[in-house]
Amino acid sequence: MVEIAPLTIAGIDLATGTTPRAGHVDGKPVTLANAASQVRLSLRARDSALLAGALGRALPDRIGSHADGVARLGPDEWYALLPEGTPVPDAGGQSVSVVDVSSRAVGFTVIGPGAVAALTRGCPLDLAQFTPGRATRTLFETVEIQIWTLAPDEFHIEVWRSFAPWLWHAIAEGIV
Repeated sequence: MVEIAPLTIAGIDLATGTTPRAGHVDGKPVTLANAASQVRLSLRARDSALLAGALGRALPDRIGSHADGVARLGPDEWYALLPEGTPVPDAGGQSVSVVDVSSRAVGFTVIGPGAVAALTRGCPLDLAQFTPGRATRTLFETVEIQIWTLAPDEFHIEVWRSFAPWLWHAIAEGIV
């Protein structure tokens, strides 16, 4: 894997999450922070059983859901967030694609009773209706993101590294 230098903007280290932003949105407390460092895998397969075998874990059956660190984004597409240090599985010549995209993306968490309001400011989805276990690709204003619902007031956001500073500030500007 290629080592990427830490991405900082306005004193915020987007790799380590040392400067969370806490405040309120619509009078409700919310915290924006960087997610822990993780292994990120883009996964593709026509046969989900082959991919599950290569990955060594069950895959979610329903598009738009996540379980055990893996989200199903499409009919043949999954995205995995695994603990740092997890080795990238070898597909062993099978008809599956396992690509380490850890250097391409970063993650944020948005937690607290104001989390839905903080994200709804730029996202067209009705996040108040998202139950834990939901994961989808969407937009925040004009930037493509993934939103994983971890709890009714806890979300994990994945974004490409090059858009991370903009997204951080776009979410943070609504937190007072």
